[in-house]
Amino acid sequence: MKLIAALLAIILMLASGMSSMYSASHHGDEPTAPIYGIKLPTGYRDWWVISVAHEEGKLNDLRAILGNDEAINAFREKKLPFPDGTIISRVAWDYVSSEENNKAFGHQQSFVAGHPKNGVQFMVKDSKKYALTGGWRYAQFNDGKPAPEMVHDTCASYHQAAKDHDFVFTRYAP
Repeated sequence: MKLIAALLAIILMLASGMSSMYSASHHGDEPTAPIYGIKLPTGYRDWWVISVAHEEGKLNDLRAILGNDEAINAFREKKLPFPDGTIISRVAWDYVSSEENNKAFGHQQSFVAGHPKNGVQFMVKDSKKYALTGGWRYAQFNDGKPAPEMVHDTCASYHQAAKDHDFVFTRYAP
C-alpha cells in the first residue's frame, strides 16, 4: 500500500506541472482519429489533473487523467451526466525504479515515470452527435498519430461497465 501511495504521489508531482486553464475547443491541424474524426487537442498536457493511477497486470503503467475546463468543473461539482464539451485524457508511462531516490531513502522504494506507454487516449462528450455510444467518442494517438481503427472500436463497450457514472471510470482526486 505504501508503494502505491508513493507512486501516486510521484505521478501527482509530475502531473502538477500540467495543470492550467486551457480552452479545449482549440484544435489545430493535428491528425484526426479514424472513424470518429477526433483531433489530438493542442495543449492537452496543460489541462487539469483529475486523478492519477497505477495499473497492474498487462497494462502495468503509471497514468495521469487530465481534463479540460468542462471536465474539471463537472468533476468538482459532481455533475452527471458530464456536459457536452467535456474532454478527458489519459496519459501513461512505464514506471521504473529510481536508483537516485532509493539511495536517499536507504532502500528500494521509489519509482518514477519512464517512457510513455500505450499512447494518449481521449473521451469526448457530445450527447447528440455520439448518442449511440452514450454521448461519448473515444480516440487514441500513438506518437502523435491516430491509433488503428480496431483500437477505437473497443472503447465504447469497455466503458459500459461505468454506465452509472456516465461511462467514466475516473473519480476526482482533489
